[in-house]
Amino acid sequence: MDAAEQAALNALWAWLWADQATAIPSALLLTLGSYALALRLYHLTGRPALLHPAISAMAVIMMVLIVGHVDYARYFDGAAFIHFLLGPATVSLAVPLYRNLGHIRRMGWALPAALILGASLAVASAWMLGTWLGLSPVSLHSLLPKSVTTPIAMGVAASLGGSPSLAAGLVLVTGVLGCLFAPLTYRLMKIRDPAVQGFALGVAAHGFGTAKAFEISPLAGAFASLGLGLTGLLTAMALPWLARWIGL
Repeated sequence: MDAAEQAALNALWAWLWADQATAIPSALLLTLGSYALALRLYHLTGRPALLHPAISAMAVIMMVLIVGHVDYARYFDGAAFIHFLLGPATVSLAVPLYRNLGHIRRMGWALPAALILGASLAVASAWMLGTWLGLSPVSLHSLLPKSVTTPIAMGVAASLGGSPSLAAGLVLVTGVLGCLFAPLTYRLMKIRDPAVQGFALGVAAHGFGTAKAFEISPLAGAFASLGLGLTGLLTAMALPWLARWIGL
């Protein structure tokens, strides 16, 4: 790209993002369009975890913002409505839970035991990894809520003195790794029950795992929704108190 083409591209982006009235539709169009393309690519390539739509769409958006010299804060202001929808989307997961309430009740005490163990191991592993790597307090506090859904992780990280933005990125990495290794783990451990598969994905890989679980079956998706919600609730309630108690 020569200087004239670069100047023309910069002028185009300056016009598109000149004021809030154009920034909002531009940000929404960029976000939704990137996700639509990423979703299409995900299905065409056989749905590999590394090409999850959230990852591919994020890469496209980052490239566009960098090439177009668009400030991230301005983009975020324009796409804030989509960020707001994270909350209602999480609440809507109660629908598959209600439809499978009978199956959930039949699991008995296995679910609370798995929840407490899974959530505890998620935080403990984050603390051990952060300590081993010698992370700063801000980075460590951002890493601790890595296994809960993004809105909760950002809030918990902020309450601990961490960085919400860094926490969101670490949640993304955790979700990708969870979806990547879950199928192999199920094969090695011969786990075939969709309820068990789904609950494990929800506890360990939050929203990414829940989306992956719905690809397995509606039952797996329902249990993943349950795992996601309960892990987020338990972490949000217990982790700040635990961090203060042990002096983190």
